[in-house]
Amino acid sequence: MSLLCVRVKKAKLHGPPDKFNTYVTLKVQNVKSTTVAVRGDQPCWEQDFMFEISRLDLGLIVEVWNKGLIWDTLVGTVWIALKAIHQSDEEGPGEWSTLEAEVVMKHDEICGTKNPTPHKILLDTRFELPFAFEDADSAVDDRDSDYRSETSSSVPPRYHSTVQPNASVHQFTGPARLQQQGVLRDSCADSLHSYDLDYREHVAASPAGSSRYGSSCNVSQESSHLSELEHSHESAHGSEQEDDHQERQSNHSYHSSSSYQKDGQAWLKEQEEPHGKGEEEKVCKIEEKPADHSAAKLPLELEKPKDVDAGVQMSYQGDIEPPPFPPARARWIRAISKVRLQLQQGQDETDPSKPPWLKGGPAGGLYGIDSMPDLRKKKPIPLVSDLSLVQSRKAGITSAMATRTSLKDEELKSHVYKKTLQALIYPISCTTPHNFEVWTATTPTYCYECEGLLWGIARQGMRCGECGVKCHDKCQDLLNADCLQRAAEKSSKHGAEDRTQNFIMAMKDRMKIRERNKPEIFDLIRDVFCESKMTHAQQMKTVKQSVLDGTSKWSAKITITVVCAQGLQAKDKTGSSDPYVTVQVGKTKKRTKTIFGNLNPVWEEKFYFECHNSSDRIKVRVWDEDDDIKSRVKQRLKRESDDFLGQTIIEVRTLSGEMDVWYNLEKRTDKSAVSGAIRLQISVEIKGEEKVAPYHVQYTCLHENLFHHLTDVQGNGVVKIPDAKGDDAWKVYFDETAQEIVDEFAMRYGIESIYQAMTHFACLSSKYMCPGVPAVMSTLLANINAYYAHTTASTNVSASDRFAASNFGKERFVKLLDQLHNSLRIDLSMYRNNFPASSRERLQDLKSTVDLLTSITFFRMKVQELQSPPRASQVVKDCVKACLNSTYEYIFNNCHELYSREYQTDPNKTQDLPAEEQGPSIRNLDFWPKLITLIVSIIEEDKNSYTPVLNQFPQELAVGKISAEVMWSLFAQDMKYAMEEHEKHRLCKSADYMNLHFKVKWLYNEYVRDLPAFKGKVPEYPAWFEQFVMQWLDENEDVSLDFLHGALERDKKDGFQQTSEHALFSCSVVDVFTQLNQSFEIIKKLECPDPVIVAHYNRRFAKTIGKVLMQYADILSKSFESYCSKEKLPCILMNNIQQLRVQLEKMFEAMGGKELDAEASDHLKELQVKLNNVLDELSAVFGNSFQTRIDECVKQMSDILCQVKGTANSAANARNTVAQDADNVLRPLMDFLDGNLTLFATVCEKTVLKRVLKELWRVVMNTMEKLIVLPPLTDHTGTQLIFSAAKELGHLSKLKDHMVREETRSLTPKQCAVLDLALDTIKQYFHAGGNGLKKTFLEKSPDLQSLRYALSLYTQTTDTLIKTFVQSQTAQGSGVDDPVGEVSIQIDLYTHPGTGEHKVTVKVVAANDLKWQTSGMFRPFVEITMIGPHQSDKKRKFTTKSKSNNWAPKYNETFHFILGNEDGPDAYELQVCVKDYCFAREDRVLGIAVMQLRDIADKGSCACWCPLGRRIHMDETGLTILRILSQRTNDEVAKEFVKLKSESRSTEEGT
Repeated sequence: MSLLCVRVKKAKLHGPPDKFNTYVTLKVQNVKSTTVAVRGDQPCWEQDFMFEISRLDLGLIVEVWNKGLIWDTLVGTVWIALKAIHQSDEEGPGEWSTLEAEVVMKHDEICGTKNPTPHKILLDTRFELPFAFEDADSAVDDRDSDYRSETSSSVPPRYHSTVQPNASVHQFTGPARLQQQGVLRDSCADSLHSYDLDYREHVAASPAGSSRYGSSCNVSQESSHLSELEHSHESAHGSEQEDDHQERQSNHSYHSSSSYQKDGQAWLKEQEEPHGKGEEEKVCKIEEKPADHSAAKLPLELEKPKDVDAGVQMSYQGDIEPPPFPPARARWIRAISKVRLQLQQGQDETDPSKPPWLKGGPAGGLYGIDSMPDLRKKKPIPLVSDLSLVQSRKAGITSAMATRTSLKDEELKSHVYKKTLQALIYPISCTTPHNFEVWTATTPTYCYECEGLLWGIARQGMRCGECGVKCHDKCQDLLNADCLQRAAEKSSKHGAEDRTQNFIMAMKDRMKIRERNKPEIFDLIRDVFCESKMTHAQQMKTVKQSVLDGTSKWSAKITITVVCAQGLQAKDKTGSSDPYVTVQVGKTKKRTKTIFGNLNPVWEEKFYFECHNSSDRIKVRVWDEDDDIKSRVKQRLKRESDDFLGQTIIEVRTLSGEMDVWYNLEKRTDKSAVSGAIRLQISVEIKGEEKVAPYHVQYTCLHENLFHHLTDVQGNGVVKIPDAKGDDAWKVYFDETAQEIVDEFAMRYGIESIYQAMTHFACLSSKYMCPGVPAVMSTLLANINAYYAHTTASTNVSASDRFAASNFGKERFVKLLDQLHNSLRIDLSMYRNNFPASSRERLQDLKSTVDLLTSITFFRMKVQELQSPPRASQVVKDCVKACLNSTYEYIFNNCHELYSREYQTDPNKTQDLPAEEQGPSIRNLDFWPKLITLIVSIIEEDKNSYTPVLNQFPQELAVGKISAEVMWSLFAQDMKYAMEEHEKHRLCKSADYMNLHFKVKWLYNEYVRDLPAFKGKVPEYPAWFEQFVMQWLDENEDVSLDFLHGALERDKKDGFQQTSEHALFSCSVVDVFTQLNQSFEIIKKLECPDPVIVAHYNRRFAKTIGKVLMQYADILSKSFESYCSKEKLPCILMNNIQQLRVQLEKMFEAMGGKELDAEASDHLKELQVKLNNVLDELSAVFGNSFQTRIDECVKQMSDILCQVKGTANSAANARNTVAQDADNVLRPLMDFLDGNLTLFATVCEKTVLKRVLKELWRVVMNTMEKLIVLPPLTDHTGTQLIFSAAKELGHLSKLKDHMVREETRSLTPKQCAVLDLALDTIKQYFHAGGNGLKKTFLEKSPDLQSLRYALSLYTQTTDTLIKTFVQSQTAQGSGVDDPVGEVSIQIDLYTHPGTGEHKVTVKVVAANDLKWQTSGMFRPFVEITMIGPHQSDKKRKFTTKSKSNNWAPKYNETFHFILGNEDGPDAYELQVCVKDYCFAREDRVLGIAVMQLRDIADKGSCACWCPLGRRIHMDETGLTILRILSQRTNDEVAKEFVKLKSESRSTEEGT
């Protein structure tokens, strides 16, 4: 909905200035507005207009008309497409548009113009924001504001016109009138508690108070008509002489819009407080007594209590059977009944006589407003009852509307019947026009209409040839009295009998022709007022006579009170005026006193007149009194000295009874500057009609009786919508005949068209639920809004003041709209029932009902000028929510029954559950999926059927979304509570909970996730199910473990066969992971949107994976050794473990990879490491299983190598022999490896193959080192023999035997060269051209490096090896942990400055705390040996004297060692050994200590206690050097070194 603002600024017209007197007409959608007429070729209007726009595909039609004497001519047209109009909050300079002569039509709609004219017009058009507090940015696209175009048809229809007297075009506020409306809205509520209007915040005083909103008490709106007393001061006067120029002015459409949130939840709260969602209430019936005019009182009468009881029993037979609705609903019904009884006791007991026309159709019969849909009658799933309109469904606001006072007031009806016949037998629309001729007055004469001067050529006038009436040219249109009738009256007064007779005959003929041509009109009037044919014939005669009698026998007494005026023009220089009023009836003229300096004067003066001519007029003129010289001169020249402020002319024939009416002040000539309105109280006593109601009341009586007759009597309660098109289609209320009756009556008796519209609106509001009626009401109210909300350039009176001056009655119309608004809300709160989706017609009515609601809001805002009435969009939203609340309640309470009916395909399956099992249960979950299905059907219906219809507020109201939001919110509460209960008992299977979880997830994702209220938020539902998913995961772990054992057993039985020729693993791995993946797939499909809960699931599942895979690995590891002897099996088993790792990696990625929860991620990474270790262990076991076979191969190699002789010369032939020898040496190993590695390459996965190769490489390298390069030292005794040989020469023969037995193991350089080449070949083999192990790995493998190192040491001299040993073995004397004694030593290091020779002086001071047990003599001595290079020719060893039986001996002996200058002190160490001296046998070692000279090189000397250790500690390098030197049996230094380093503490006695 958008607000179009148009400012008509000015025009440039081509032609002489005096030719033009132009006005502009604007048409858009169904609303037409007109400017004032301005003279000249450059007219300037500067008038603003506003229109509500609902369709942007139409255009704005701007027509410029030139006013003529008889008819107006079209100057030109501009068509502006609405889509082309810009959006702005501020008025712009406007754009000049060329007027074109013709319009272009397409499908009955104007779509453009053609043939340009020389004329131009300046227009400023823009779309405006509804109110300041709407966001300016949103305005550009948001043309769907709250206020819709209040018209329904958008096709510019055929022009339909009825002449209308618009005397009180704009009427203004008088003091509050006493309006004892017989309006009985809300029988329960209003009598108890005077309700404020529903846009004010209020609190219900009692449960009955809520009936306005939530219950079905039939609110009765008093029809649109009041008794005489009620309207004694309300009557309006219309002038037939106002042309459609004024009618146009009255039609300005002014629509605006606003945002507000005030009404809020007030009425919803009221609805829900006394009764829960979905509770039905019973009907309150309201009747009225026949109208008692004397008392003007309409007592409220409730039905007898027995009817209430009967109503309840209708639903359930007494209290014997359980009621078919919840106890809460029953309580509510009882509460309603109780309140009604209390109300009734306070009323007068009267017999609520039902009017005869209250039939059972939708118009008459009483109906119930249930606050929940009745879903029991429908077959297709849209869960609403297909209420046919013939059911006793309410068709309008109230049943009491039907008991309108005017329908019962026989006296009034009888009078209106006569008056109607009178108006239609000789209708004004068919009167004889005057025969005007230009006429020159020879003596001063005055215009019959305006009393201006007519005299001579300068002031020529017009004169009727028939009746002789004289007037100005400009005034001839204002004369609308019938020429024939006036001529007849004039003749009879002058006694010209023959002429009079001729006129009377002419009039009689007319009436006969009228009766003959339009018999249907008079038949309809007779039927409406239920007159017999005889009475009717009699009345027709009487009426004809009264027309012929005309004025001759007609007389009336008229009392006119000039009350006050508003908004007058300022004529004085002071910016004010001094107004007074003249009132003229016929030739009698009277004036009021002058009120000085006041533009809103109050006179309160009463004048009395007698009138003997029904065609006379009352002329009321307002003047500004001037008392200066200028005005006196003016008085000499003219009759009028004072300034004219405005006039209103009232036809006497339009007066009846007592009236209190506002009249707009009109211009006299185009030059007049006029504004404001005047309030008159007029009382008329017509001879013979002293006690009749005012004409407005009479019109109401006619309109209501016609409406009742056509709708209830003829139409069986269905309103017949007339087929009218055009700008004025909204003024067509009935079909042709009935329309002519009301229009002629209105024209004759001065009823304004707006009063007709409001009366018809009031009638329709009693039938607002009939098909098509909401659309008509919406259009009607839109035009009523346009009429009042349009302020014109001529008056500066506000819309609310104009409305207050309405002859319909301000309070009456406001109350009618309030009642209608509330009833519409109640009906919209049950839109499923009242507007079933299965009926397209009813859906259209739903749309129109919302439009009507919007129009009411617009009325409140623009006409009543209330600050912030409840926003239509908010009201509809609240209604939709209320309906959804009750719908949910209903489907929840009747879920089983509804589901069985709608979705049970097989009728045999429908099993009747006991009542207590139909709802939610903790024993099973059957209820919830059914409920979800029903919820979805509701949301779908709202989305597909109701959203497209209720599309007036696309930004604020999408029924489908609200439906989803409300349904989910209610469902979430129930579901959460149910799951909490289930968690306590857990009576269902975890799989059932999982299935329900999936359904809830689907419901949320499908309908709720993208709603604004939930977007970007983590939903709650996963938390409801978390415990059950965890339970399922726990159970799933046991299932997975069972499955694992089964899969392994099957695999074992089949002998761990490969799953296929390409797959190198067996099927158990596939089975285990298939099961795990399926389990994870289920967790994944939950699509849990809560990251915290997902993390919990993943952690739990990661534990399951860990448990299953580790169990698998453990089972394989235990039996793996037993399979090592088989060819392929160990490889397949290792492949299986590797496959577990591959699949685990995939699983890790599937579970989120890097995004996976840290705890679960760590768990899986840890598992990956564990599996890696398992694979390493299996590879090692598998590699070690080849040890014995490789040992044999290597021994064969060793034997072949020993046979290699010769030196390693660099000659070419020597190189060839080395290669040849290497091949020979390798053959035994290669034969073994060839067969196995080929098999592994085909059977093992790449990763496993590499591990196996690594293990084999390790075994081969280690074995070669142990068996070829560094054969193991012989048994200890043999070694000791080697070591003791130097000391005891007598053992030399044994040594020789030993050497022969062991064969020398020292490799020759050539053998080393052969081995080196062989190693390269083995390395190439294991690399296998890139398919095996990487070269870098082989090069850097510690096993190869160790072997290479050993080989390299073979070629080094003894001195070099000893130096290497000293420099690399820094932690030999580590006896600190557990010392066996200590020795005090003082060392001095001296370097000769010239030669650089080093000299070491060692002083052995003492030993202490020697730990040694012996039974014999204990003789400890200290042996000191210098170890290092270049010592073969020097003294290397000194010993102290032995001390007998002393465990802490003192020695104080000094020794000197010469080291030479080849190496520094860091290449030497001092070994101290404490021994027990034994005669004739080897000395026993107590403990050993080593001191490296590098530690004292810097200081030069050192004295310390050295702890004695049990043996020398060395690493692999030291051991290798020792083994190499041990094989150099011919080298004394080597032998001595090996002996020294091999010594260890001897065995003590007694241990």
